[in-house]
Amino acid sequence: MAELTMVQAINLALEQEMEKDDSVHVLGQDVGVDGGVFRVTDGLLKKFGEDRVMDTPLAESAIVGMSVGMAIAGLKPVCELQFSGFSYFAFHQLEGQAARMRWRTRGRYNVPMVCRMPYGGGVRALEHHSESREAYYAHTPGLKMVIPSGPRNARALLVSAMRDPDPVIFFEGKAIYRAFKEEVPDEEETIPLGESQIAREGDDLTIITYGAMTHRTLEAAEKLAEEDGIEAEVIDLLSISPLDDEKLSESVRKTGRVVIVHEAHRSFGPGAEIIARINEKSFYYLEAPIQRVTGYDVITPYFAREQDYIPDVARIVTGARQAMAD
Repeated sequence: MAELTMVQAINLALEQEMEKDDSVHVLGQDVGVDGGVFRVTDGLLKKFGEDRVMDTPLAESAIVGMSVGMAIAGLKPVCELQFSGFSYFAFHQLEGQAARMRWRTRGRYNVPMVCRMPYGGGVRALEHHSESREAYYAHTPGLKMVIPSGPRNARALLVSAMRDPDPVIFFEGKAIYRAFKEEVPDEEETIPLGESQIAREGDDLTIITYGAMTHRTLEAAEKLAEEDGIEAEVIDLLSISPLDDEKLSESVRKTGRVVIVHEAHRSFGPGAEIIARINEKSFYYLEAPIQRVTGYDVITPYFAREQDYIPDVARIVTGARQAMAD
C-alpha cells in the first residue's frame, strides 16, 4: 500500500479506470502533453495515446459541450477545467444540457461524464482561481457534487464518479493537492456517491465539513480535546449532492450541538442547507443554536489576506466553544 498525495491518487484512479474501461476518455486544456496544470494527468497521454487523452483549446464551453456529446454517444469523458473559477463559461452546457438530458429525453439518454475542477484558496493564486462555489452545482437538479478531502477518498470517489450514469462535478481542493500523503490501496476501492464518513468520533459536539476544510477541522478537534476536554465528532460529507442526511441526523441526535465549517461564502452556502435538513429531521435534539464557520461574503482576497478569509483552526475552535457555551 503506497503513500500518495491527492494528485497521485487521482492520477492512479484515472489510469486504472482507463485500463479497465476503453470508453473512459480524458480531455481538457494541457491535460496531455503537459499532464495538466497541476500535473494530475501526467503520463496518461504516453500510456493511452492522443485518441483517449485529448488536449483541447482554451474554451471551457467547448470542453464541456464536447464531453456532453461524447457521453450521449456512449463514451465516459472525464474533462478537466483548469480552475473552477473558469467553469462559468461552461455553465450553459452543464446546467442546460448535461444536467437536463436524462429528464429531457425521458430516460432515453444519460450523460455519464465527470467534470474535474480545482477549487478553493490557499495557494496565493490570482482572481478567478480561488473560489469555492460548489453551491452553484449542488443547487442544480441533475448534477452530482462531490468534494474529496484527501488522497484515499479522492481516488475512491473518482472511480465511483466515472462509473456513475449521470454527470458528476468533482471539486479538488488545490490547497491539499500535495499538502499530505495517505496510504492508498493498490487494489480497487470505491465510495458510493452521497455517503459521508465519520473522520473522528466524539460524543460532545458534531462538526460537519468537507474538502480542504476537513484537515483543518480535524486539527481543531484535537485542540478542543487537549485544551477543553471536548470530544468532537467530525463528519466529512464527501458529497454535497446527494447529501447524507441519515449520518448527519445520527450524529446530531447523539451530541445535540453542531458546527458547520466550509470555505464557501456564508450566505446561501452549503451550511444553510445542512442547517435546514437538521432542523427538519432533528430539531428537538438540538441543545444550542448551530454555529457556522465559513468564508466571508466578499470576493476571495489576494495573497496576504487570503488566509484571513479561509476558516482556520482558531476560528473553528472559537465556533465550537460558542456551540458548547450556549
